Amino acid sequence: MNDLFASTEPSAAENPRATVQANAPLAARFRPRTLEEYIGQSHLLAPGKPLRRLIEADRLTSLILFGPPGVGKTSLAEVIARRTSCHFERLNGVEAAVADLRRVLAAAVTRLKVNGQRTVLFIDEIHRFNKAQQDVLLPDVEAGSVRLIGATTHNPSFYINGPLVSRSQIFQLEPLSSAELSTLIDAALADPDRGLGKYKIDLHAEARAHLIATAEGDARRALNGLEIAALTTPADQQGVVHIDTATIEECVQKKRVLYDKDEDQHYDTISAFIKSVRGSDPDSALYWLAKMIEAGEDPRFIARRLIILASEDIGLADPQGLIVAVAALHAVEFIGMPEGKIPLAEATLYLACAPKSNSSVAGIGNALEAVQKGEVVQVPIHLRDAHYAGAKRLGHGAGYQYSHDFPGGIAPQRYGIAPGRFFQPTDHGYEARIKARLAEWEKLRADAPKK
Repeated sequence: MNDLFASTEPSAAENPRATVQANAPLAARFRPRTLEEYIGQSHLLAPGKPLRRLIEADRLTSLILFGPPGVGKTSLAEVIARRTSCHFERLNGVEAAVADLRRVLAAAVTRLKVNGQRTVLFIDEIHRFNKAQQDVLLPDVEAGSVRLIGATTHNPSFYINGPLVSRSQIFQLEPLSSAELSTLIDAALADPDRGLGKYKIDLHAEARAHLIATAEGDARRALNGLEIAALTTPADQQGVVHIDTATIEECVQKKRVLYDKDEDQHYDTISAFIKSVRGSDPDSALYWLAKMIEAGEDPRFIARRLIILASEDIGLADPQGLIVAVAALHAVEFIGMPEGKIPLAEATLYLACAPKSNSSVAGIGNALEAVQKGEVVQVPIHLRDAHYAGAKRLGHGAGYQYSHDFPGGIAPQRYGIAPGRFFQPTDHGYEARIKARLAEWEKLRADAPKK
């Protein structure tokens, strides 16, 4: 197999790979060749950041690069191999079999023994490997015969074997920012060899903004959309290709929402939604709600989470919140989607703008802990059931004071637990009135005539 990083490259006629590369889409042609060309992931690769220090010191062992599509996982693997002068082998988790793994690993051991050259084994979609395939990698990864770089869009904590994860460093790559995508677009427009620099392209500002927005942090999507627009738009009489917003809209088409139904995007988005409502930020809450709706999330799932939130985070500060959340669930089930988005939005806004209190969840949590771990509290004699034959002989109910016989309906007796032990109302919303009422009742108990 030809070394991808040989110091001298054969001609296109001698190297079919070079021909493929020349005809490849812009996103493939324009992969960075050095750390300096790499755009994005500054939290890992900016000067002084952890991954960059490891690469520059050539102290890498094995890595798992985790992140959404188009953020530079493959490009980073190739840059690392070049920077460290390693032989580069690439396999795909969908296509490679155990035999392919054993062949590459055996060659890596031989290469290290014969000429001292290390091998970077890049496995794209490593989460596609089953347990047996992942286990084949363990001995050589542990021995250092290869430097494994696995790329995955799935959380490695759930999709990659624990032993392999423990032998690797995990780095999470993030979608590119708008500024980073704009820098990437500028570089592609300026490069005459690998980019679009041989064309005279006028990318309108509005078109650039739309391209960046629809790419949603995906460099591959941004570059391929730009290339399609450039190659399918006729030049004017001066040879200038004008790319406007309408052209970009046609080339990129509908924005794709990055979302999965049972993995990180699902859980991260609902987490952001709930935290925005809890944090009283209606605009952020509406955005995360819209993202889930656009991605096809089950609206009943959203409504159920709103019901939980109404009890957990709003509670008695606004008891109407639970009623609104339950009504939203019934409305969604009755009318369905897409109209169901309206009651969901109404409930979201009501709860986001409501006063907040977690006294209900804190109170029941404290009470459950007392029941499970604390001293058992026996039911006081005066509170025990006295309605069956023989109860009176046992003294059950003796001394019970009927609340309605006292001013304000408050008897001076206690009911087994000291006041304020579990329920501690806040000063937020309606709960402030409850707090004042409880204080008033304590005064009535103290002033009530003894019987």
